Parts: sequence; structure tokens; C-alpha cells
Amino acid sequence: MIITLLWRPSRSPILVLSAAAIVAALTVESLGAGISWSPYYKISTKTTGTGVNTVITVSVNGVPHQAATDAESRARSESQYALPYVRTTNATPGKVLIVGAGTGTDVALALSRGASYVDAVEIDPRLQQIGAQKHPDLPYSDPRVHVHINDGRAFLERSNGKYNMIIFALPDSLTLVAGASSLRLESYLFTVESMKSVKKHLAPGGAFAMYNFYREDWLVGRLARTVGDAFGHAPCVDLLGAVDAVITSGLTPQDQRCGTGVAPAGPAPATDDHPFVYLYGHSIPGFYLITLLGILVASLIAVRAVGGPLRRMRPYLDLFLLGSAFLLLETRSITGFALLFGTTWIVNALVFAGVLLAVLAAVEVTRRWRTPPLKVLYGMLAVGLAIATIVRPGLLLGFPLVPRAILAVTVAFLPIFVANLVFAKRFADTADATSAFGANLLGAMVGGCLEYTSLIIGYQALLGVAALLYIGAFVLLPKTSVAEA
Repeated sequence: MIITLLWRPSRSPILVLSAAAIVAALTVESLGAGISWSPYYKISTKTTGTGVNTVITVSVNGVPHQAATDAESRARSESQYALPYVRTTNATPGKVLIVGAGTGTDVALALSRGASYVDAVEIDPRLQQIGAQKHPDLPYSDPRVHVHINDGRAFLERSNGKYNMIIFALPDSLTLVAGASSLRLESYLFTVESMKSVKKHLAPGGAFAMYNFYREDWLVGRLARTVGDAFGHAPCVDLLGAVDAVITSGLTPQDQRCGTGVAPAGPAPATDDHPFVYLYGHSIPGFYLITLLGILVASLIAVRAVGGPLRRMRPYLDLFLLGSAFLLLETRSITGFALLFGTTWIVNALVFAGVLLAVLAAVEVTRRWRTPPLKVLYGMLAVGLAIATIVRPGLLLGFPLVPRAILAVTVAFLPIFVANLVFAKRFADTADATSAFGANLLGAMVGGCLEYTSLIIGYQALLGVAALLYIGAFVLLPKTSVAEA
């Protein structure tokens, strides 16, 4: 696609050589032993040992991520895998849901403990395939196991099943949701709303457990508080060394049997509006601020170099604000759809496609038909933002899939479409297209940085910031445009 856009006869040798070099580099990278690709990672695997002593080590993007080993051996060497079955009063787990099934060790352990039915949810299809092909216990070949390639939170929201045991098995993605700089694939799993959803899926006498290498005492404390708030009673907390912890909660206090572990103190639970479980408080880390400042300086230099003197952009301050506000709308749409439909790559791709189609539709509407005056369009935009503010994503979670999708698309893309009508109509009237576009582009970079204010105010409040920017853009409209409006 890039070659097609940049194609010129004079550039053809350079473009062909550059494309060939990129393809060759990717080919060499992909042909390495044990290398494969998923929608989220470059995955490398290494096999050591034989038979029950086989160990499949899985690294993603060069970082060690999982190890597929014989389940019983793993339970003996790393007790967090077996502790959930010790802390529940159920003699056998019965029907089990495992979120973060990965290469299958947790699934194999559930089967060995007598599970009669296992729903294995894994967001990455390649990790599950590796487990199906190479795990020494072959858990995915067992007829009791039912595989779901899906986001864990999305599976919970769409399923009506009841389980005797639900396990969040080390669901740490090591990657971010595309288009949302601070949202990880698993972020919505660890909110208090998610834990309440877990509770609804437990059968009488059932239990929930989560374990991981949490690395911070306060993170264990936060997650224990989250589970406690959702279930209405304190969970069992087992601290295993400096970084490992298991948090287990029965549906009722009588459904759990705790050891002597005590949860460390931790901050308030994360929520669907502020799902930053790994951020201690509502703040922007200093490293982020320095990086954002560098991005803004680099953007300013680049726009100045390509778009000309900045003073020529002063008449287009409203376009600058339109660019900033649009980026916030886009971010809010991505995060809203991630909550409603999951953080899978296909959901993200569909959201980006929807944004691009909204932009294209606005351009075509403006080109083919006479659009309303800018005053009217700004009024329509205000209505769209008001609807999006009132109809929060969390309110739609209880709807069936089809009406939820229809409502989500309407609420998210109505303001995006109208905002692009505003931009297209205003841009068509500019006398200096280069400076106008430069101002809009610079505004978009500022909007991308403003996205990080969600770490302080939450995602829903980004709509308020966008609304203020649009008000500023309307106020700064040139008098000729106001008169025309």
C-alpha cells in the first residue's frame, strides 16, 4: 500500500529496492528455528527434554512469556498452580473456566484435578496452537476441553454459563491495545466490574482464583481489595516469595478455606473508566511526561519544516483544536469498543476501519452534497457528544450482542462523522491549504498527548476535554465562516 501511494516513475528503483530489502529482512526473521507470528507478537519457542520432562519455552517479542510443562511437575515446583484447588471447599472442580489458557498447563492441571468440563479462553490463537501441538500433556486434545479464542472479559459478558471454578491464569499480555497508549490487552479483566461479572458466573459453592508474578506488594493489595469489593468478603491471599501471589475467593465465605496469609495494603480498585491496574494512583508518570514533551517538540519541528512558518498557521487555530479533539474521540471509541467487545486484534481493526470509513463518508458527503452551515454542524456535534456522555459503554454491557453493536456504533461514530463534516467544510474554505493542514496535524499530535490525561481523569472524561476543544474551535472560527454559518 505504501509503495502504491508513493509510486512515481522517477522513484521506482528506490521504492523497489526498499520494498525488497524489507521483505528480505522479514523473511530472514521469520525463517529462524522456532519462530512464528501471532496477531500480537513475534513468538519464538524452544524445546528441551523428552517425554514428561519436555519443556516448551515460549518467548514473545524477545521476552520470556510462558513454559509448557507437565502439569503435575509444575504444581510441585510452583505451588501457585495448585493452591486454588486447595483453597476451595469443592472436592472436585466440576465445570471450570480458565481465562488465559495459553499453552495449556493450567488446563491440564484442571483436568488432573477432576474437572468434568473446561472452557479454555485464550486471546492469542498462536499460543493456543503451540500448546495443542507441543504440550506434553496434550490438554487441548481432551474432549472435556472447549477452546475459545477470545478476550476474557468479552467471554464473560457474552456467556451465560455457571462454573464451579473460574481461574485467571497469569493473564499478562505484555502488549498494549492498538490506538490506546495506556490500555493493555488484559486491563479490563482486573476492574471491579469484571470481578462482579465473575461472581455472577459462579455456581453455588463455586470459587474464583487468580495468580501471577505481581512484582509489587501494593498490586497484590489492590487486586485483593478488588476481589473483596466485588464478592463482599475478604479473599484468601497466599504470598509466595517476593513476587508470586494467589488470590482465591469463594462465592461465599463458607466456600473458601484460607491459610494464614494477609493481603498487603493497596490502593483503590481499578474501574472500567480508569482500568490502569498497574498505575498506583491517578497521575501521569514523570517518564511519560518527558517522552510526551519530546514528541511535541519533534512534531513542532517537523510541521515547521514541512508546513512552513508557524505564524502562517495562526488563522487556523480552530483547525488545530479540531485535530486535538478528534484524536480524543478516536481514543474514546477504541477503548469503548475494547470494553464492549474485547481487546482482540479483530475488534481493534474493525474500530480503525470504522473511523476511516466515517472520515471517508464525511469527505464524500461534503463533496457531493450541500452540507448544513457550520453552526448547525457544531450543534449536531454537541448532540452527538451529549449522547456519548450519557450512554456510557458500561450501560451497554447488559444488552445482547446485536443491539449492543448497533448502539455502540451509533453512539461512537455519530460524533466522529459530524466532526469530520465540520473539518471538511471548514478546510474547504481555507486560503492556504498547507498551513491549514499543518495546524490540524500539529493539533492531532497534541491530542495524542492529551490522551494521557485519562490516567488522571479516566476515559469517559476525555469526552469533556474534547467538548471543550470543540467549543474553542467554534469560538475561533473566522468571522467570514461564522457569517456563512
